[in-house]
Amino acid sequence: MQSAHTKKLASPPPVPRGALRITPLGGVGEVGRNMTTFEFGGKILVLDCGVLFPEETQPGIDVILPDFSSIRHRLKDIVGIVLTHGHEDHIGGVPYLLRERPDIPVIGSELTLAFINAKLQEHKIKANTVRVEAGDTHKSGPFDLEFIAVNHSIPDGLAVAIRTPAGLVMATGDFKMDQFPLDGRLTDLRAFGRLGEEGLDLVLTDSTNAEVPGFMMSERDLAPAIDNVFATAPKRIIVSSFASHVHRIQQVLDASHRSGRKVAFVGRSMVRNMGIASELGYLNIPQGLVVDFKKLSSMPDDKVTLICTGSQGEPMAALSRMANGDHQIRLNAGDTVLLASSLIPGNENAIYGIINKLTDLGANVVHKGNAKVHVSGHASAGELVYCYNILKPKNVVPYHGESKHLQANAELAIRTGVDPERVIIARDGSTIDLVKGKATLSGQVQADLVYVDGDTVGRATEDTLKERRRLSDGGLVTVLAIVDPATNTLAEPLEYVTRGFVHDEIHLENASAEVERALAKAAAQGIDDLEKVEHVISGAVSNYLKRKSRREPVVVAIAVDA
Repeated sequence: MQSAHTKKLASPPPVPRGALRITPLGGVGEVGRNMTTFEFGGKILVLDCGVLFPEETQPGIDVILPDFSSIRHRLKDIVGIVLTHGHEDHIGGVPYLLRERPDIPVIGSELTLAFINAKLQEHKIKANTVRVEAGDTHKSGPFDLEFIAVNHSIPDGLAVAIRTPAGLVMATGDFKMDQFPLDGRLTDLRAFGRLGEEGLDLVLTDSTNAEVPGFMMSERDLAPAIDNVFATAPKRIIVSSFASHVHRIQQVLDASHRSGRKVAFVGRSMVRNMGIASELGYLNIPQGLVVDFKKLSSMPDDKVTLICTGSQGEPMAALSRMANGDHQIRLNAGDTVLLASSLIPGNENAIYGIINKLTDLGANVVHKGNAKVHVSGHASAGELVYCYNILKPKNVVPYHGESKHLQANAELAIRTGVDPERVIIARDGSTIDLVKGKATLSGQVQADLVYVDGDTVGRATEDTLKERRRLSDGGLVTVLAIVDPATNTLAEPLEYVTRGFVHDEIHLENASAEVERALAKAAAQGIDDLEKVEHVISGAVSNYLKRKSRREPVVVAIAVDA
């Protein structure tokens, strides 16, 4: 098995003549910000471009993007962006890439393009879109593309076969093998088998559920549990889901209709996406079922269903704001909250925190842990093995998952007979060269986390977050110093202003003595620049407080000439 984690990889050499280079820039070692590039003959094809949602350790961050730095100087060489489906972790980064070159063709299915076009309108970008369907072929530069139907938790999902003179590659995208899908759209295993017979040189496979044994239950099997919630809930039902989870929301609409409840969508993205899905015929809404949520205030609680975002505990999403009491919809004792999505790794603490707050408000919280109200959209181990046996790939690169998921997927491939030396566990930024039918790790390009913070992209850094975490943990101490520039001594006693730092006054008094000693030492070294003096002061106070209070507040010094 080749692993990027056990090799020290340098910058890759030029792509060998006749070779295909594959570079995951996100989604390999994490669940989210999926993006992979394919390079052949000097041209680049981008597969997906999604976002990752921040964890608790990344305060103030809206979303996290893939790192475009390795392709930024080659934007003119990009022949297309292929989107496998319409979830945020696969399309959310597209507007940011198109900001840098707006005319890159965006290729995807009807619903996927509708979702991305709505996002692009908000960014004031008019995209060059190419609509495809399962079974279609399309040529983008030197890449001959074939699109294959796959079943996922959103309609219109596609796997992609990529043909070049270097070989035949397939990327599954996110998929599973639900045999009774709500929309009747099966993963096209006949097409998988045909590709296997043709001779599949490399496959990139969804790894998210590689650790889960057996086969995933069908979406249809959730209906009894969801119906039970609607049959027994005494008051309002608030359903939280991804804003693109059309299948689950269809089940909630059907259950609401059967139980005589009216439904309102809450949250801009939810209203927008469900409007698009309904308009295109992917969501069936009975006449008069959905109303504006303001009209629900005059209805009996047991006749109300609200569908909102926030199933991952996102701070600004509707459910989180309801739990914190700062949303116009107020939760009451006896309300039922149905969390109809899975827990994305890394979000567990945020989600459980929301569940506890909802419980404290008197709500009955129904989630995957206590009822069968969600099934994953990703193939489990049994399904992956089944596919490997059909595809019979020469080389395998697990993607879409954390390290443990990639490892589990790799072991499944080997158990089905794939040569261990041709199974590659990559990481974000790994370059993989397919040469004469064999794939090898060839190098590593930059693939950092790129933070979107308000209207800025890439300006927030790890140092920024480290300081925010320090503020969160230790608070802030501001030191005002009146300094005699002639002697570099304090002209007046130091003044301290603290925010969020719990302290003993004697600590701050003793810190002043530390500052005087540090200033005397600085004067002996000829340091008299005010900016450097501020650094000396903040360093002395910070070190002292760390030693005495066992806390590390952010210390800001302001030095003023006497």
